[in-house]
Amino acid sequence: MSRLLIVDGHAYAYRAFHAIRELRSPAGQPTNAVYGFVKMLEKMRSAVAPTHGIVVWDGGLSAERLAALPEYKAQRPEMPADLRPQLDGIADFLAAAGVASYRQSGVEADDYIATLARQAAAGWNVVIASSDKDFMQLVSARIGLLNPNDKSGAIWGRGEVLAKTGVPPESVADWLALMGDAVDNIPGVPGVGPKTAAELLRQFGSVDVLLTRLDEVKSEKLRAALRASAAAVIRNQQLVRLPDVPCGFVPEQLAFRPAEHGALRRLYGGWGFKGLLAALDAGVEKQAELI
Repeated sequence: MSRLLIVDGHAYAYRAFHAIRELRSPAGQPTNAVYGFVKMLEKMRSAVAPTHGIVVWDGGLSAERLAALPEYKAQRPEMPADLRPQLDGIADFLAAAGVASYRQSGVEADDYIATLARQAAAGWNVVIASSDKDFMQLVSARIGLLNPNDKSGAIWGRGEVLAKTGVPPESVADWLALMGDAVDNIPGVPGVGPKTAAELLRQFGSVDVLLTRLDEVKSEKLRAALRASAAAVIRNQQLVRLPDVPCGFVPEQLAFRPAEHGALRRLYGGWGFKGLLAALDAGVEKQAELI
């Protein structure tokens, strides 16, 4: 069966940038994010063994989410000055390595990743590489998560989501709606954290049912907080759910293409990646011996 690897581009670029503090090309340009991204993708491909793959980039904030909550993601700092120019370098690497890369203006990467994952899962296995907890709502028999924060390297399924959140994947959106998401600047119900949100969903099944049966909540303080935040929770449901968006291609188009060794040599040489250059040349020599 075909297996599609979908990589959350900005998430891994940031992760690589912060993992390697200082690395520069012979010309003095920052290369830490590029180098880290190349190594991370290499590790992912080795672990997942995908037949198809794509790196998806943020194209801006959702207009619908901003209309519902103008403060949505407003607290996020500007991209570091040394990271921004490296995104073009990562794009050049992906093109030379034969890996699809995509960004759609005005579309958040999460929504595009979700759309593509659901399409591919109709007949394929899908692995989403990201630490974003929003993706846990997509986990199914055909869609798994590769969370870089999990050092075991396991591909998360239903059991891992349940262990992490206390609720199954189909309840994750409601779980997030109740407790909010500080990373995205979405306020939740005061006093409701991961455990309380999970307990409420285990008792009532869903946010919709919970809001119609608030009188059954035993804690007077919690009951009052839920009642006062009901409108915000309903809004949060729309903010955290990952809708389908227009998709410009089909998963079958995302097969890995043969790497352009000449282009990779020029890139690695320009960046001063001696180890990667040596490994590339050794791989080319080995391939030639097999012909």
